[in-house]
Amino acid sequence: MTTTRLPETETLAQQAQQHPPGRRKMRIPFSPWHLVLIPLTFLLVVPLLWMLVTSLESEGEANRFPPVLLPERPRFENYVDAWNAAPFGHFFLNSLLVTSVVLVSNLIVCSLAGYAFARIRFLGRGALFATLMATLMVPFQVTMIPVFLIVKWFGDNVWAGLGIDHIGALMLPNLATAFGIFFLRQFFQTVPVELEEAARVDGTSRLGVLFKIVLPLSLPALSTLAALTVLTSWNDFLWPLIVITSQDQMTIPLGLSYFQGAHRVKWPLLMAANVMSLLPMLLVFVGAQRYFVQSVASTGLKG
Repeated sequence: MTTTRLPETETLAQQAQQHPPGRRKMRIPFSPWHLVLIPLTFLLVVPLLWMLVTSLESEGEANRFPPVLLPERPRFENYVDAWNAAPFGHFFLNSLLVTSVVLVSNLIVCSLAGYAFARIRFLGRGALFATLMATLMVPFQVTMIPVFLIVKWFGDNVWAGLGIDHIGALMLPNLATAFGIFFLRQFFQTVPVELEEAARVDGTSRLGVLFKIVLPLSLPALSTLAALTVLTSWNDFLWPLIVITSQDQMTIPLGLSYFQGAHRVKWPLLMAANVMSLLPMLLVFVGAQRYFVQSVASTGLKG
């Protein structure tokens, strides 16, 4: 009596011969890249932890050497003292106003300009876009003096509310950015043009197509641009340092200088003020981080 071997049995036998039980490769439950990323993440988190620990120390502990890793008694009153030591609430409102105006302006202007470069054909579009991209290679330190003179002229001849030593001077140069136009233009090119053509056939205008079809499909890119704009505007220090001298016009980065004297720095109060100024940015980043990878990956699909 002969027995027939099923194909499944032969396959299992061949696999057992090719991969003996004693020679199986050991698999780790995580990616090998984690062995590199975890130490790097720790190095990036150390300054934040050091800032938090210093904000809870006394002035003696903050100036002690070797440094104190954990305070004997956390001084949460440092946050109250930092808030009361300077008009921190006024600085916060100024930063919030500047950031809000710059954010709304960038989303509107960069959307209109990016859509024009992505879909509308006009004379000199390529040369104008190349010129716009060339400005990204020029550092701000090269252009800050011409920008200062333009803002001063604008305040003297057009609108005094946007002149030097006024909060409007912080908004005017940042109402639109070349990066925002480029970023949205690249993303708009990934939107299927057939959707726009169908809307145009139904009689929708160009602006209607942009606001009713393109922008709702571009929420990841808009969220990413919004987060980057908020981070840049909120943390801007060099330009406010140039154009603002009055205390009532200062933003948070300038206001932090109140805790730095000529011969002495109040490190616990300075770190407490830094923690308070950092919290809104952490909330913005956490809220928008899920859009980052999706928008950046889609932006590079078309040139």
